[in-house]
Amino acid sequence: MNTTDAPVNPSRRGLFRNLVQGGDPNAPNRAPWRRVPEVGTGEGDVLWSGWATANEVFVIGDEGRILHFDGSADAEGRLWHPMTSPTRLPLHAIWGRNRNELHAVGWMGSVVSFDGEQWHHQRGGVVDQQSQRFSPCLENTPLFAVVGDETGRAWAVGDEGMILAFDGHAWQQQSSPTQINLRGITRTPGGQLFAVGGEGTVIISWGDGRWEMLDCPYGAGFQSVLALSDEELLLAGGRYIVDAGGFRGELVRWRNGHFTTVEVDRAMPRLRSLQAYKDGVLIAGDQGHLYYLQGDRLDQLRSDSRHDLMDIVALPTGEALAVGDFRTVLTAAPDFVKALAPSAPDSAQQTHWEVMGSGSQHNLWGLYVAPDSSLYACGDAGTVLQYRDHRWQAMPIVGDLAVHCLWDAGDGGLYAGGQSGQIFRHSRDAWELVFDLQLDITLLAMWGSGPDSLYVVGDEGLILHWDGKQWQRMISGTKSALYSIWGFDDSHILAVGDFGLVLRWNGEHWAEFYAGTESFLFDLWGDALDNIFIVGLSGTLAHFDGKRWTLTPARARDDLMAVDGIPGHGPYAVGTQGNILHFDGERWQPEVSPTTAGLRAVGVCPSGAVYAAGNQGTILKRRSS
Repeated sequence: MNTTDAPVNPSRRGLFRNLVQGGDPNAPNRAPWRRVPEVGTGEGDVLWSGWATANEVFVIGDEGRILHFDGSADAEGRLWHPMTSPTRLPLHAIWGRNRNELHAVGWMGSVVSFDGEQWHHQRGGVVDQQSQRFSPCLENTPLFAVVGDETGRAWAVGDEGMILAFDGHAWQQQSSPTQINLRGITRTPGGQLFAVGGEGTVIISWGDGRWEMLDCPYGAGFQSVLALSDEELLLAGGRYIVDAGGFRGELVRWRNGHFTTVEVDRAMPRLRSLQAYKDGVLIAGDQGHLYYLQGDRLDQLRSDSRHDLMDIVALPTGEALAVGDFRTVLTAAPDFVKALAPSAPDSAQQTHWEVMGSGSQHNLWGLYVAPDSSLYACGDAGTVLQYRDHRWQAMPIVGDLAVHCLWDAGDGGLYAGGQSGQIFRHSRDAWELVFDLQLDITLLAMWGSGPDSLYVVGDEGLILHWDGKQWQRMISGTKSALYSIWGFDDSHILAVGDFGLVLRWNGEHWAEFYAGTESFLFDLWGDALDNIFIVGLSGTLAHFDGKRWTLTPARARDDLMAVDGIPGHGPYAVGTQGNILHFDGERWQPEVSPTTAGLRAVGVCPSGAVYAAGNQGTILKRRSS
């Protein structure tokens, strides 16, 4: 996806199309950011910061929350383990030189430390014994940032110019040249400290307890500062613009003693965090905004979150996490566990999948298994392929535009739908146009109960129905894209789409059916009304048991684009980077894929044969175990 010109709210169709395009998916200026395995905190909790070392991550947040991740699951299958915390106050920042010497600071001057085994309260949170309320004392001044050096010394800053220093044994207040709230602190390679805050405040120290003001000509409310070298800093924040009715982000550079603004060609929300990242700087802000700055080029990154991002956590492997509001934890790494603790490649791994010759280089969007077990694939440039005589053969092309979906109505012919709202039917070795919406709306999926009842969904909430006589547009109640449709019969149909949207048809009207996620949902399949699976963005996996939806934590963070199965057997799901999963009846298991090409479709035949299709004409077949 070209993030340089990406709008704040990109076209859903464009996002869907670009999910599996070619190019380097790990390039830092274009890699999408996706949620990591489910984070078990309160729904509205803010995660403020984190710290990582090889094999583990600590994340802190509201209510004194401290979460630990080391790749292991507890008895309930949870991957993020809550630690016993000595405070119920929000923790805003964390730093340590190793896992046995961690310091977290937060609200009401809270400072807690970890010795490798448990967390201890050090200071702050003083309660008046008579009123049983927090005492209005200096020790209770809120703290928002902390940094340290290789000797174990540390410095924390907060409201009203508060500066604390840790000498390895105790925390002591230092004299501050300002009463302005401080929000960020950094240390240069040479040992100089810079702290920043509201109204363009920048103060400096050599770590000797003496702090001085720098004359910054920009009045932004700085939230973060990053030392790029001894002579260069990057500062990020924002200010409230009355005419715009909200905050606008600002980037300022300090180089060789001079401040200059970083000119950007877009309006940014308030910026909250900076982190060195892959030869550039990663920037996190409000509303799920992430940017990558390299030199003077700023690229906006795709994120599957609309929540405010509070901090960026560097991982030892060079990857990173972004944490924020509503228990958000994001990463650009295709596999978060491997990004945290990479394992040696297993040369003994074998794959059950083999690459087939498709005879096409076009991206393939769909696979369809007809009731008579005929197998079809469809894709860009009007491509339709049929698997006959043990090989893929091209059928006549369906115009010049992409074909996204197929449906075999038996004697009614093979239907094809795709771009520009057009539906074709194949009969007598040719395609004929049978319906034209005459709107630039892409048709994305089809499902039918028989030759006289066919449903089609697509962009902008489009739902069409064929009753054997005419095509009619149904009232969906949404303008969001609908990517897939599945039905049990004409009174039980589901369609899925943007931001966790699930629509349910009861034979009379469509209504929302909340599945417990805000991720884009791309496909669904079921063999009964109490056994339905949904897949989507960032490895989203959901299951309906007839009573409720359950989200399944998945280690593979690839976008899952398609799911299919046959009754009595666990379904298969496929997605970006050649990702393949199989449900064994209890859990989703990854399968070794012979390709890194994006996979957009999967089809399971009544015989049990499984096929997958996707980028640049890729078609895979699963060999019998």
